[in-house]
Amino acid sequence: MGRVALVTGGTRGIGRAISEGLKAEGYNVIASYAGNDEAASKFKEETSIDVIKFDVGDFAACETAVQKIEADHGDIEVLVNNAGITWDKPLHKMSPEAWNAVINTDLTSIFNLSKLVIDKMRDAKFGRIINISSVNGQKGQFGQSNYSAAKAGLIGFTKALALETAAKGITANVVAPGYIGTEMVMAVPEKVLNEVIIPQIPVGRLGEASEIARCVNFLAADEAGFITGSTLSANGGQYMA
Repeated sequence: MGRVALVTGGTRGIGRAISEGLKAEGYNVIASYAGNDEAASKFKEETSIDVIKFDVGDFAACETAVQKIEADHGDIEVLVNNAGITWDKPLHKMSPEAWNAVINTDLTSIFNLSKLVIDKMRDAKFGRIINISSVNGQKGQFGQSNYSAAKAGLIGFTKALALETAAKGITANVVAPGYIGTEMVMAVPEKVLNEVIIPQIPVGRLGEASEIARCVNFLAADEAGFITGSTLSANGGQYMA
């Protein structure tokens, strides 16, 4: 069996593609999810990838989940922090609840899970931590001060972690997707997609979840040990940093 990989939010959308992509490369993948039992059950049936349900924003829940994964599969060697939510409102209309929910799920979760796997990665002198940001964490987006803050903070966290762990054989990197043709994006009205979003993308189309999965596979590989603290932007040219 290959290296143990945990993908948070790994049963749907981009997360599902990442889980399937890593499995195809021989990793022993565990996919976490937050609440959609039906979708998770269907995912497990279709992919034969183990699933685990917990709240990534809750440190105690993460601790319990990591302990179970370690007991069932072994130490986590590849961590893909993909879980994320949106709760869009302009700041003057945004509630503290909307701010806290997005920050906890999209940013605090990165601390929770990285903290819980880092000691064993250090002991093993190997680890891959890959954090999924967003083009909107790089450029900002109207109505997403919470989401943009979380996804930008994730990039800073990753750079600091990369410096702390480089000498221990651990890499920490970011993948920052642009607009990907997931269920969430395809729920946007067709007129908005065709007249507002896609015209901003120089390649002239939405991305595919499999394209993000290939980025993760690249960074997760044993051979990617010289790449750390980097942000790999996969956005069709929409934002060039």
